[in-house]
Amino acid sequence: MAGRPREFDRDQALEKARDAFWTRGYEGTSMADLVSALGLASPRIYAAFGSKEDLFREAVALYEANEGGFATRALAEEPTARRVIERMLREAVETYTRPGWPQGCMVVSAATNCAVENDSVLHWLAEHRLARTASIVERLKQGVRDGELKPDTDAETLGDYYATLMHGLSVQARDGVPKERLHALITVAMQSLDARLIQGA
Repeated sequence: MAGRPREFDRDQALEKARDAFWTRGYEGTSMADLVSALGLASPRIYAAFGSKEDLFREAVALYEANEGGFATRALAEEPTARRVIERMLREAVETYTRPGWPQGCMVVSAATNCAVENDSVLHWLAEHRLARTASIVERLKQGVRDGELKPDTDAETLGDYYATLMHGLSVQARDGVPKERLHALITVAMQSLDARLIQGA
């Protein structure tokens, strides 16, 4: 109808919000920042997405379904535990260092420290990170069950190690460490898994 304000593209607005939160974190992104990034007045943002926290959670879901979904895809698509782990780490580096995009992992860097009133966001992201660690541990346990990894492999410690490495890659990428150095780190890290492989498996 003539005279009505032009409808905005909700998906496009959500992408802009994701990038703002990815770059500055949850607390570091104010409503004024979101108004500027989305080009929308705050009442329209609230009407479309609810609270700032609701918008953030939706932005994280968008990240995890796309750029941040590399680990889920590796787990679903690769036939061996070794290939899952290496692909996950290599794609983490490529995702975290892409030119023209926010650096690092949104889920790792968006809220590691928060004011008390934002504890719910901090705990929610921690749950996401712990769930990812659990999925890596479980895939390594499956590798033991499948006869790919030696029976005495400590899948939990190994899984914790690779999850910690993935989080560390995010921090290093945000600090500007070149991706070539990060890939070299993965080559060294894979030796821990290679030592547990059953030859010919």
